[in-house]
Amino acid sequence: MKLFLLSSDSDTLTGLRLAGIDGCLVENEQALTEAIEGVNRREDIAIVLVTRTLSMQYPGQIDALKRNAKLLVTEIPDMAHPTMDTDSITRYVAAAVGSNV
Repeated sequence: MKLFLLSSDSDTLTGLRLAGIDGCLVENEQALTEAIEGVNRREDIAIVLVTRTLSMQYPGQIDALKRNAKLLVTEIPDMAHPTMDTDSITRYVAAAVGSNV
């Protein structure tokens, strides 16, 4: 199963593509709707990474994506909203799986 990124900025998208993670740049609500429909059609995607900016701009659509039972959706920091927490990865995993690590 693959990871897929929904990104609000090209720097995050480029960095994760260099790490082997496919994704798309979302610049408006219509592009997000089309990207979500594309993700839902693909059977090979299991984990969707969403940049924090997209989560803040379009909470309704991202929450609807999170309710998809076949996908694990988690929010990651981006250029506009970086994290300064030292234990952030543990918190992301705990939030994604719903338990303490």
